[in-house]
Formats: sequence, C-alpha cells, structure tokens
Amino acid sequence: MITPQHRNIALLVAGCYFMEMLDGTIVTTASPQIGRSLHAPATEVGLVVTAYLLTLAVLIPLSGWLTRRYGNRRVFLTAIALFTLASVGCAASVNLGMLVAMRVLQGAGGAMMVPVGRTMVLSPAAKADILRLTSYVVWPGLLAPVIAPLAGGLITTYASWHWMFLINVPLGAVAFAAAWRLITAVPIGPAGPAADMTPGRLADGRPPPSDQGPPPLDWVGVLLTCAGLGGLTYTAHLISLPFVSAAQAAVFAGASLALLAGAGAHLRRAAHPLLNLRTLTVRTFRVSQLGGTMYYFVVGALPFLLPLMFQVQFGWSPVKSGAVTAFVFAGNVGIKPATTPLINRFGFRPLLIASTLGTAVIVAALGFITAATPVPVIAALALASGITRSTGFTVYTTVGLADMAPGLMRDANTLAATSMQLGAGLAVAGAAVALRAGDALAGGGQAAYTVAFCLLAVVAAGCAAEALRMDPLAGNAARRPRPA
Repeated sequence: MITPQHRNIALLVAGCYFMEMLDGTIVTTASPQIGRSLHAPATEVGLVVTAYLLTLAVLIPLSGWLTRRYGNRRVFLTAIALFTLASVGCAASVNLGMLVAMRVLQGAGGAMMVPVGRTMVLSPAAKADILRLTSYVVWPGLLAPVIAPLAGGLITTYASWHWMFLINVPLGAVAFAAAWRLITAVPIGPAGPAADMTPGRLADGRPPPSDQGPPPLDWVGVLLTCAGLGGLTYTAHLISLPFVSAAQAAVFAGASLALLAGAGAHLRRAAHPLLNLRTLTVRTFRVSQLGGTMYYFVVGALPFLLPLMFQVQFGWSPVKSGAVTAFVFAGNVGIKPATTPLINRFGFRPLLIASTLGTAVIVAALGFITAATPVPVIAALALASGITRSTGFTVYTTVGLADMAPGLMRDANTLAATSMQLGAGLAVAGAAVALRAGDALAGGGQAAYTVAFCLLAVVAAGCAAEALRMDPLAGNAARRPRPA
C-alpha cells in the first residue's frame, strides 16, 4: 500500500528528475548557438554535456555513503541547492571553460539529487509497488525531453541560450521548499516505522543514536572508481575532437581501463566497498546492468546526433529541428500509460527484446533519411524511436531491482544509477566518435551520419542479444498479471 506521503515524495523526485532531464536535453539542441556565442566548434560544445553527465557518473557512487552518514534529508536539500546555484553560474558563463566548470558543479548536485531521491522512494517499497512507483518517478520526468528540444530552439532563436539555465531557478526553489516540508523523520514506508529496508535506520536514512553509524568511506574505491570513470569519458572526448594525438588518447584509455580493473578487484575484496559488486550475483540485475549501460549509450546519443544533423546537414532552423526532435520524446511519454499493462501482460523479457530490436531497426533507418525525406516520415521514425526507448528504459530501471533482496536494495540502486549515468555520460562523446568514424569511412557529408547511426544500431542489437540471456521469469515479483 503506497501512503500519500510516499506518493508525494515520489512526485517530488519526479520533479527533480524533470529538472535534471530538461537541463541535459535542452543544451543539445542549442549546441551550435552556444558554440558561436563562446567561439567554440559545435562538436567541442559536446563537452558541456559530457562534463555534466560524467560528473554524475563519477560522484553517484558516493551518494549511498553520504546518505548513511548525513541522512537523506540533508543530502537531498544540499543537492537541490547546489544544482540550482550552479545553473545560475552556467547562465553567467563568458567562455567555454567557465561553462564546463559550472556544468561540473551541476553534475555534482544531480549526482546526489535523483539517486538519493530514488533510494527514498524505492527502498521502502514492497515488490509489488516498485513498478508503479517507478512510473511515478519516471513518467513526469520524461515530460522534460518532450518540451526541451522545441524550448531550446525557441529560447536560442528569440532570446539567448543563457535562459536555458535560468529556468532551473524557479524549479529549484519550488523543489527545495517541497523537500523541506516532505522529507522529515516521519516514516514513509508501508510498514510504518521503517522508511527504508535497511534494518534499524531512521526514516531519513540516518542510523539511530544507539547504532555505530555508517562504515568508513572506502577511499581507495573512491580514487580508483572515480579516476577510472572520469578518464574513460575524457578519452572518448579526446577521440571525438577533430585533431587529437593518437598516443595521448591511447595513454588515457589504457590508464582508465587499468584503474577500472583495479577498482573491480578492490571492490570485490573490500569489507565496506564504495560500490557493492555482490549485487551482481543476482543474475537478473547483472544482465540488466550490462545491457542497460549499452542501451543508455544508444538512446543518449540519439538526441545529440539528430539536432546536429538537422541543423548542420539539412540546414534547418533551431525551432524546426527542436520541433521534429521532440517527437522522440513525445513517443516516450505517449506510450508510458501502456507500459505497465504491457509488462503485466507479456513480462519483462519479451518486452525488452522487442524494445531493443525495435530501437536497432529504427536508429538504422534514421541514418538513411536526407533533407529530401518528407518531414512526416522523419517525425514518424522519431516518434517510433521514442516508443521503444520508453519501454526499454522502464524495463531496465525496474527488472533488476524487482529480484533484489531487500537488504541489498540501497547498494543495487547506487550501482544501477552509476551504470545508467556512465552510459549516458559516454553517449554524447560516443556519438561524436561515431560521427568522426563516419567522416573517415565515408568522406563526410550525409554519409558520415549514416555510418554513425548504423554503428549505434549495432550497439542496440547487442542489447537485444543480452536481453535474450535474461530468465523468462525475471521480474515476476513486480508484476501483477491478469487473472486467467
């Protein structure tokens, strides 16, 4: 049974997710305008998005420990305040370096804001309520990408790109006020006294006075994991640049992979690891994390490549580009009311296979459109890609947690949020790398975009292959099948 307070907190987290998604998506549409304003190439402006998503991926692992140490309320309020103030800094930026620095601060706020909120919502939930609560959190948040491309085009055409960040100020103020009122030591879970599923903890995530408190911070894990994730994303950014030293990129890639390998070895041995890799012993969770990371990579790259192709290759205005790109996210939201019934009717695995295969086919088809392709056809493909994106995203964010033991729910949520943001953080840089590969293989022009989209389609097909390995009964604890 979901209590009214539990539902309201879920909607608050959805509002924060809305703000985070709006901020990330709206920038991709305005990349050419930001580049001209700050005297930087449009491809380098991709670093503005990459730095933000990279910071999310790097710092999210700390969210679990911070909530154990300081409590959900304090961390959540601090995250909202930091995100909002950093948005003001982004609007005040006068060069690309300053904008990237402010985006890093925004990422630091987002790294604590949404993952901590998800933990507050999902940890106290009964298995049968996880799918419904996930819809509460995800569905309103997906409205942001629906309006972001068009809003970005309108703002950059009739005002300036600075206003894309200033719109976070009233949203952040409202979220902070709501969180101040809702997030208290009052239990939110269905059972009453316990607000998360970790025994002996208060409703806001802090240990009771008689408890020994959280374990010590895994500093070795922090250094190895954060440095490895950061280096990997920066390597992708280096490769995406028009002129880059192959030796420099190879050194960064080798060092990053070595750090991540060391992190994996350390996290398996540590008594209190930063990321609990023991959660990967749950087969459903393990499969969903590998396939999910690849899937977030594909769906994150699409909103970057489409506006770039529309504006640079087709010569469309920002408004027209944003309006057509918005069909991706219109499909995303439009299918949402049917997602839960589809899962309850067919199960997680069949819907995931259909979603990933559909994404692969549609992304490949988008690579073959041209400026002469009728706009309704392009919009229909974008709409279809949004439908498969939404169903796939819902399955990945739910199925792994549905089979997780209650005592591991917080650790699983932290690891899932990290892998999701890693895929998203690599997406923009990966899209630029794919476009660079297209330039090298096809000689530039529209053919370069065809190669880039086809490469993304291959990755999506790999997600489908991984989905086939999932247990047919995976996630059934979270389903409510119709009676026969």
